[in-house]
Parts: sequence; C-alpha cells; structure tokens
Amino acid sequence: MEQVIYKKSDFYYDLPEELIAQTPAEPRDSSRLLVYDRASKTQQDRIFRDIVEYLHPGDVLVVNNTKVIPARMFALTEHGGLVEVLLLKRYDLNTWEVLMKPGKKGKVGVTMKVNDELSFTVKDITESGERVVQFSYEGTFEDILSRVGTMPLPPYIKEKLKDQSRYNTVYSQVDGSAAAPTAGLHFTKELLDRLREKGVITTEVLLHVGLGTFRPVKEDIITDHKMHAEYYRVTPQAAEIINAAKREGRRVVAVGTTSVRTLESAANADGTVRAEEGDTQIFLYPPYKMKCVDALVTNFHLPESTLIMLVACLTGREEILNVYQSAVQKKYRFFSFGDAMLIQ
Repeated sequence: MEQVIYKKSDFYYDLPEELIAQTPAEPRDSSRLLVYDRASKTQQDRIFRDIVEYLHPGDVLVVNNTKVIPARMFALTEHGGLVEVLLLKRYDLNTWEVLMKPGKKGKVGVTMKVNDELSFTVKDITESGERVVQFSYEGTFEDILSRVGTMPLPPYIKEKLKDQSRYNTVYSQVDGSAAAPTAGLHFTKELLDRLREKGVITTEVLLHVGLGTFRPVKEDIITDHKMHAEYYRVTPQAAEIINAAKREGRRVVAVGTTSVRTLESAANADGTVRAEEGDTQIFLYPPYKMKCVDALVTNFHLPESTLIMLVACLTGREEILNVYQSAVQKKYRFFSFGDAMLIQ
C-alpha cells in the first residue's frame, strides 16, 4: 500500500481570531471538554472536571512535570540596540542555547547586558540559527532570572497574565521549559485527588518544552520539517507503572502532546517504555501508530502545527479536521489557555 505524503496545507483549518483564548479559565477545571470516541466517531460536550467519568480505575494518567521558567528577557548591545532573548536549553551552569531577535545582532564574540546583575557573551551559532551564550553574574542565576525574566507567553496571547503561576501546571516541579505543557493547566489538585480516589494511577515524566514543540512548520512537505531537540526523562518508577499497565491491558492516558512525545520516544515495539533520558527530536504525524499511548488529553492546536499532526496519529487526518471544525462551530476556546479535548 502506497504511503500518503502529507503537505503542511493538509493540516490547515480556518479559525476565527475571537476563539483564541486570551486568559485561562477560572477555576482551572471549569474549561470545556470535548470528548471524542475514536471507535464510534462520536463527540460529547462536557466541562473539564467531568473527565472523572471517562477515566477508569487502573488507567495510568501520565503528566509532564516540567516547570516554565521566566525565560524571556531583553538585553542591550554595546551600541544600545535592544535584543529579545528566549532561554531554550541549558548546557551547563552558565551556558544556554537561546533564541535571539533580531538574530543578526548576535554575532559570535558580542557581549550584551541584561541589567547590572546579568550579562552574556555569544559563544556559538547552532545549525538552525539559535545562539549559544555564556552568562556572567554574581549570586544565583535563578534568583536573578526571577527578577529580570518574564513568562514567555505565545505571541497570539495579547493580554498580560495577572498571575504568573497560571502558566504552570499544579504539578510542575522541574525548572527548564520555555513554554507550558498546556493540556495540564486544566487540572486542579482536588481533581487529581478525585481521580486517584476512583483508582486512576498518576505518574510523571519530563520533557522540557522548547522550540521543538512550538516551532512552526515552514516546509511544504511535512517530512522535510526537522524538530528541535528537547530534553526528556522517564524514571524507572514511571516506566514500571506504565509497563505494568501495558502488560495488564490497562490504558495509558497521556496529558498533553509533550507527554506523548516523551512516551513514544522511550517506547518499545510492544508498547512498554524504557527508563531513559536524553534529547528527543521525535516528529509524529500520520500514518504513525502510537506504541504506548492509548488515550490523550490535549488542547486545540494551531493550524498546520506539528501538534495537530501528532493528534492526527490517533484519529486520522480527516477525522481530526472534522472534530476541529465542529469545535469551531460550537465556539470552543483554542490554544494555550483554551479548552480541552479527550481522545479515547
């Protein structure tokens, strides 16, 4: 059977701008939830906290415990020009890979000043144009960053975030992300407790969200797109919990596309996962069949993004576009602070 080669435009859908959520739902679990059943191709419209009804005792809910850092800052060049810097990936204590705008000001050897406490020198330029910089400071980098950095909200969110903690999940722990794993933003501690009381097992994996997750696809043929490497980790404890579920025929429910990418990066052919850590550049698009993930909690993603392509691996391309069209008609809220979807 001939494999279909998809174009970027095959994953386009029309989204009215007013459906792009500007602020998070309050409380977190009051957002809407579109439940999509793959077997019957049916949809139900619920509230996120109703997810308790759809998860079964023995299901393993896999969350990404990364924490978004205030990764966005501005620096002055020696000639007084302003440069925006987004921290992407930490190499060692003082060295980071960063996205710099405008990039042309970030020549190797140039030193820039963030404030009196913090400056950096450009040491290298990566193949894809990011800068490797070495920071100079006195004291603790994290403390300084908390004062000079801001939360790196996506460009389509125009409103200022009143409470910075709303761009992190309630279970975020490990500093290192330049963007939130947004499907997890809907969970409250109380909702997670209710799920555990029902017999749902929760476990944590880690993927530091960087450019790989949100960089747009520029190439027309999607297989030409190269993912940016992101650090991930599956602990022996998480692998044990997930593998027991796979052996016993219980579902593995991933919260967010970053959890999917972590699990599928570590997955064996039989659906079990390896305890491992490293960088992943995994790019999931149809007709890829998930090895480990049985169900997915996710937000509604940008047209032509790697994220909608990933979700289409579970449903098929045409079906996900039908569901998205339906969500547009029902005025669901889209993207990072938008509503959620359960694909089972």
